[in-house]
Amino acid sequence: MPGRSQNRALAIAFAGLIVAFVSPLCAATVALFAARSVHHILLISLVAPALAIALPLSRAAGGIGFALTAGAVLLWHIPSVYDAAWNSVAVYWLMQAALLGPAWLFWSAVLHPKRQAERVFMDALQVGALAGIMGLIGAVLTFAPTALYPQHLPGSDAYGLSLLADQQLAGLIMWVPGFLPLAALAFRIVARGWARGFAT
Repeated sequence: MPGRSQNRALAIAFAGLIVAFVSPLCAATVALFAARSVHHILLISLVAPALAIALPLSRAAGGIGFALTAGAVLLWHIPSVYDAAWNSVAVYWLMQAALLGPAWLFWSAVLHPKRQAERVFMDALQVGALAGIMGLIGAVLTFAPTALYPQHLPGSDAYGLSLLADQQLAGLIMWVPGFLPLAALAFRIVARGWARGFAT
């Protein structure tokens, strides 16, 4: 039977999915690109790890999960791909699945309580790399001289933001709330490895 921590993680995952797809945040993602950034961070950094604790997938496919997660994050921010997801319900849900599924697989390996010693530092590198990708995309969005996602013009207007300001806010969200928790987790994994004598 599942333990208390698994039940708690399942409740967190369920709550995160409600916030992502049922709460006003879901509607806000149509209006503001910044809300879309919060939505993606929620899926990758909260829902997927919680699912990995409650209902772990393969423990041996962390590398594949990392590669697919990183690829999906990058793809989402290519303007032409974003436009395709904006204009197609099927592509939209495919992209959501491409974020959540691989991230669930990735965290299932990383958060395994009995992870093999030789994998701990690779896990930390991959978590750090994911943080770096989030930070890089955030920097690009923050400092881009023009708005890349015109689909949000009516929504940003309604909120009193220019398209560029909305994009810059999205970049800052990815750069700080998106980057820092992952970077902190990577540091914690390394510290745990040293404490358990895994350093070589």
